[in-house]
Amino acid sequence: MGRNPVTWLGSPAFPDAARVALADTQLRGNLAHATATIRTKRAAAVAELPDWERLRRAGEAIKDDVLSHLDVYLERLEAAVAARGGVVHWARDAEEANEIVLGLVRDAGTREVVKVKSMATAEIGLNEALAAGGVTAIETDLAELIVQLGDDRPSHILVPAIHRNRAEIRDLFRARMPHAGGVSDRPAELAEAARLHLRRKFLSAKVAISGANFAVADTGSVVVVESEGNGRMCLTLPETLITVLGIEKLVPTWTDLEVFLQLLPRSSTAERMNPYTSVWTGVTPGDGPRAFHLVLLDNGRTATLADRVGRQALRCIRCSACLNVCPVYERTGGQAYGSVYPGPIGAILTPQLGAGSADPATDALLRSLPFASSLCGACYEVCPVRIDIPEVLVHLRSRVVEAKGPYTPEAVSMAAAAWVMGSPRRFGLAQRLGSLLRFVARRGRIRRLPWPGSKWTDARDLPAPAAESFSAWWRRTRG
Repeated sequence: MGRNPVTWLGSPAFPDAARVALADTQLRGNLAHATATIRTKRAAAVAELPDWERLRRAGEAIKDDVLSHLDVYLERLEAAVAARGGVVHWARDAEEANEIVLGLVRDAGTREVVKVKSMATAEIGLNEALAAGGVTAIETDLAELIVQLGDDRPSHILVPAIHRNRAEIRDLFRARMPHAGGVSDRPAELAEAARLHLRRKFLSAKVAISGANFAVADTGSVVVVESEGNGRMCLTLPETLITVLGIEKLVPTWTDLEVFLQLLPRSSTAERMNPYTSVWTGVTPGDGPRAFHLVLLDNGRTATLADRVGRQALRCIRCSACLNVCPVYERTGGQAYGSVYPGPIGAILTPQLGAGSADPATDALLRSLPFASSLCGACYEVCPVRIDIPEVLVHLRSRVVEAKGPYTPEAVSMAAAAWVMGSPRRFGLAQRLGSLLRFVARRGRIRRLPWPGSKWTDARDLPAPAAESFSAWWRRTRG
């Protein structure tokens, strides 16, 4: 299966990228403040519902039903869209999806398109593919616009520009946005400058491109939820609407959609409902776009579906709740993950969607990601569709280790540890020798050891061992 390299090209493995992020105190401050705020608000919104756990289990069951009968629901969706005047295209991978979209834009006779915030189009590198084909894509979500103007990369699913503060955004607008030379760093002024800039684009655009949060198989309806209203402008004003939809984003019926319209806003923006929920079904004469194209994107999803443990990652509704509780994400930010899907969900989804890459740098990044999240379980506790991220992390880590073979330094060291721990006498001797490491510790931490210990301390600190083991203390105090 082909791969568009834009999403991962040039990204170092997570440990290398994380070291750079950890040294950025401004980034860490921005992330800590933003994620703490979102966490607190989400907890309050969830606490309002006495049946929250039942909703989570309902969401999990619906998603698992879709994944178990995906072929049936996809054919049902295609028939419903076609019956209402839409056209369905099937894309096996990023390259094919980009070719389809670029061809549709060229057929519409335009060189500029407006875009609704979309993880799927970022996943396939659509903006870059359009630019290579002579088409300019204008992001209309405020945070995505900030990222685009700064030639930057998103660092959060919900708030892509979370790593930027107001002063940085002000300077960016002044430098890159026409008619914004005198804007201050007040949020109201920044938002107004973006509105004036985008309004001209909305009124002139012939083609809009969107992703989708959900698609209802029975009716062919496509759903986008958002907070700003810019998405609705894209979905109603242009003559042609092109939607790129991951094939796992289906729900069977309108009743099923009700569950997710309660789960998603509380888990993402900590709201009871989204300010804007846009639904369109095919083409309606005299109302909205005159042509609708739905691009159904695989791009590694079918391969992921075949993994009975890893497939639960396809339940994800892109709420970002797992990012906001993850201690690793809070300290490193989303760009360290090298993908549009950061945080715990990125640590399990990206390696599966990108599996089989022939590029060594990309392969190294993908192998590092299952180790880029802790196993504390906080992500599982907040996931609205109950993805057991720690279980998938361990599953994917075991694959990475098995692929290395039995004679790597890691495998040899684990075998040696097993031999030592297999005998009380050997283990006791190892404890006594290990206690000597306390003399190289500084402030209770060992930050650097010679090889092979450096393989550990290059990635993390080592707590200084106690002067006396528990067994020795027990013998001394209890006889």
